[in-house]
Amino acid sequence: MTHAVTAADTALAQGTGSVPVLATPYVVLLAEQAAVVAIDGHVPAEHTTVGYRVQLDHLAPVPVGDVVTAEAVLETIEGRRLTFRVSVRYRAGLVAAGRITRVVVEEDRFLARANGNAD
Repeated sequence: MTHAVTAADTALAQGTGSVPVLATPYVVLLAEQAAVVAIDGHVPAEHTTVGYRVQLDHLAPVPVGDVVTAEAVLETIEGRRLTFRVSVRYRAGLVAAGRITRVVVEEDRFLARANGNAD
């Protein structure tokens, strides 16, 4: 996943800080998106993955206008849990690194549970 950082992506705009650099929540979003793209087409029909755990170190600031690249590599499969090694980089090097775990769920059951209709 690549993304050009805009003013709307900054800590200042997101309300998570006072500086106009790529916000940590947006770094997490990019890493999550990379994980979803990494397994696109490999999840059974009528299933999806949902976020379970994020372990991410945000290591460097990125100014507006720079392009970042998020990468996710499926590292382990434990039952329904998929753990990815993730990184976000830009011209000056590593921006963030860590792991993201997602869980494979049946979409209908998951939505029923979310709406209070669990079986």
